[in-house]
Amino acid sequence: MDNTKKIKIVGIVTKRNNEHYKKDIKKLATYLKKKKKKVLFDMNSCIHFKGEEGYNKEKLLQKVDLVIVMGGDGTILKTARRMPRKKLLLLGINLGNLGFLTECKPDKMIECLDKVFKGQYSVDKRTLLRITIYRKGEKIDTFLALNDAVINQGAFARLIALDLEVDNRKIVNFKADGLIVATPTGSSAHSLSAGGPIVHPRVESLTITPICPSSLSMRPIVLPDNRQMTVTIETQRRDEAALIGLTLDGQDMMILEYGDKIKFRRSKRKIYMVRTGNRYYKVLRSKLKWGN
Repeated sequence: MDNTKKIKIVGIVTKRNNEHYKKDIKKLATYLKKKKKKVLFDMNSCIHFKGEEGYNKEKLLQKVDLVIVMGGDGTILKTARRMPRKKLLLLGINLGNLGFLTECKPDKMIECLDKVFKGQYSVDKRTLLRITIYRKGEKIDTFLALNDAVINQGAFARLIALDLEVDNRKIVNFKADGLIVATPTGSSAHSLSAGGPIVHPRVESLTITPICPSSLSMRPIVLPDNRQMTVTIETQRRDEAALIGLTLDGQDMMILEYGDKIKFRRSKRKIYMVRTGNRYYKVLRSKLKWGN
């Protein structure tokens, strides 16, 4: 993406409980208007501005050139799953705890945006995962995820029987508490907790990480992201409460049934994250407590 691209319309997306950051949100809007940018607000941020219309995320994202997400990684994940097909820039301001995906904190946001509007930034392209559920041969629905998609069984500590294929070639039948399919962005999230590798965001790959498999030989697998993975649910529920679910980015959940086929592949859409510096290794050291 050309760093000299004109940014005329800017959207502000915030997390739901943002009262504590009201001053920062207003400061951002005032700054953008001084820069002669048209500002659009989502339903969470508009409550701090009299007479301003609030847009749902999907509509707002269709209209803007740059979206500024004020929240934590969770707010960015919610926004990413709704990104349109166009090349839309995303800048994260960290109001949360982790901040793997955000670019700066509120006290640095004006300095950061000054660089952006001078064209002094780079674009970090992040892969989205496309997940499609098939039931009895019929497509049920399709979803997107920036971090990962997780198949697991909720309240009952029973193993799930799963069948894994890659590009229609059988790989393995196995039993486990579940399975994680992660993008490079999501490799430092749930997949890492389950023993998966940390994958640099520029590595074009998808990681399959079993959760507590019954066999120690069942290990995480890193595949090229131009492959399609198919997982078939081979466990039949014995109890109505023993639900098997598919969770997207740890936020949205769908119920799966015996015989469902879930296909995973790289989406054609990408997330274009604005970077004004190289923070990747610094964030890893800080968040994973690797020392100085």
